[in-house]
Amino acid sequence: MAIPDSFLDELISRTDITELVSGYVRLTKKSGFNMFGLCPFHSEKTPSFTVNSEKQIYHCFGCGKGGGAIGFIRDIENLTFRDAVEVLAQRAGMTVPEEEGQLEASNQRKRLLQLNREAARHFHAALSTPAGEQAREYLASRGITKTSVTRFGIGVAPDNWSLLFEAMTQKGFSRQELFEAGLCKRGTKGDGVYDFFRNRLMFPVIDTRGNVTGFSGRRLDTIKDYKYLNSPDTPVFTKSRSLFGINLAKKTKAGMLILVEGNIDVVILHQAGFDGAVAPLGTALTAEQARLLAQYTEKINIVFDSDEAGRKATLRALTLLEKTGKNVKVVNLGTAGDPDDFIRKQGADAFKILLERSETHIEYRLLSIQNSYDMNTDEGRLLFLAAATDMLSGVKSEPEREVYGAKAASAAGVSSEAVKNEISKKIRINRKQERKDFDKEAARPRKTIQPVSRDLRYTDDLSAIAEEGVLRCLILDSALMKVANETGFSQEEFTSGFLAKVYGIIEKRLSGEREVSEALILSELEPGEASQMTVLMQKPESIQQGGDIIRDYIRKIRSERLKKQPPDEEILFEIRKLKGKPE
Repeated sequence: MAIPDSFLDELISRTDITELVSGYVRLTKKSGFNMFGLCPFHSEKTPSFTVNSEKQIYHCFGCGKGGGAIGFIRDIENLTFRDAVEVLAQRAGMTVPEEEGQLEASNQRKRLLQLNREAARHFHAALSTPAGEQAREYLASRGITKTSVTRFGIGVAPDNWSLLFEAMTQKGFSRQELFEAGLCKRGTKGDGVYDFFRNRLMFPVIDTRGNVTGFSGRRLDTIKDYKYLNSPDTPVFTKSRSLFGINLAKKTKAGMLILVEGNIDVVILHQAGFDGAVAPLGTALTAEQARLLAQYTEKINIVFDSDEAGRKATLRALTLLEKTGKNVKVVNLGTAGDPDDFIRKQGADAFKILLERSETHIEYRLLSIQNSYDMNTDEGRLLFLAAATDMLSGVKSEPEREVYGAKAASAAGVSSEAVKNEISKKIRINRKQERKDFDKEAARPRKTIQPVSRDLRYTDDLSAIAEEGVLRCLILDSALMKVANETGFSQEEFTSGFLAKVYGIIEKRLSGEREVSEALILSELEPGEASQMTVLMQKPESIQQGGDIIRDYIRKIRSERLKKQPPDEEILFEIRKLKGKPE
């Protein structure tokens, strides 16, 4: 059986969506029941993401995402419906009823997690065998202790084509499961299979719940290949949403997380006492990883390599992390290549001092801009000021704009007042452009009518507007279903399959004497449907004379249907006869 409706209703009633979302998004009180923040699902500078504590829903006016508590957890954690329900149930102190025969997707997820855990044990055990000698020598050369090897579950994938495949199939896992987990690949000929990771130092990627979701393997040979090879995306692993070391770093008592580039850096920092270190698996930081960091700390220090690639990666990370509203700083390693090099040469105490002297993200950006121009020439100083004032015009805090504006003025040899005026001018231009863009979007009525998802597009705009109105009336006052029934209105009269589905949900709830609310209906919709539902519910609706309003909507639906029905040929024949026209 599926999860009982009564359980889902109780779960929604026990979950406060504002409290839930606040764990992922920095919300500020704006007005009434609405709290606003920067959308966690797309990049933006001005908050357009809102959470309504009265309706228990969230909606972004920028990207259109919306829904209830279950939908939010599904989207932000990349979970199945059941897994999202289990997360919320754990928060609420509830136990999800067991199903008779687990859902296929849930069962698959559990099997793949079991397989990954067994694979991690296999790699770790291989490190102690003769086949792990090269890996052990490498670990020793990097100064990684046995304690760290055990703590991080480090292992080795020996230089063997099918060692893991043979070991895991002996444990009862199928080749299809090994393919799905990204641990093995099909051969190009016949029925061959080979291990995905070979001759690599293996780092298990463990999520915040302690599950081994994937692997990151560092090359041990000198063959020109990827230095790091990560598991492909699977049903349990998404590289852009994962951070190496987050399972340990989330427990730090240091009050900060440290973002570094590589897995080895993470291990060395933890070993040196900096247990808040994490890495983005060899790729540029993503928005999803930035949100994951923000869940566990108020302070984030970026310690990327000091080369050009590291500086570019730092600027990208700053762009994402400053949107989380956390206190973000940058550590300047100077001539040291990376944190590992710095600690080996200068020690943990020196690194601690470096952390304490870290620069604010604005200071780092300003210095980066300054280093991009020749400050000994008038042209270079003017270009610097143009770029610096552009950057500072996007800083929300007026005191920070004033402080760093003065620093920019000093660097360029101009007055602070001149820089302040230029920043103010650019702020006005930016706001004017934002209003212009908003008005332009608002002037496109068809776009505001049509759902964002192509799968939900309306075939009849005018009928759909009235159909939406019927749903809003029923959700605001479910007693109006009696009026709809009196008119003989039915689900079949909807031109939109999505809107018909919502109407069917309302009918079913009322027939079962269950509560009708937006949050409860959203729990029964797919993510795209939930987003569109929040859009149509944002539109104004008055139910002071609800009976007349819903009847009017139903008349419009039927009127539009009649317009599209083919004319009755007998009636047309009679009309032509009366007008004296030939057939």
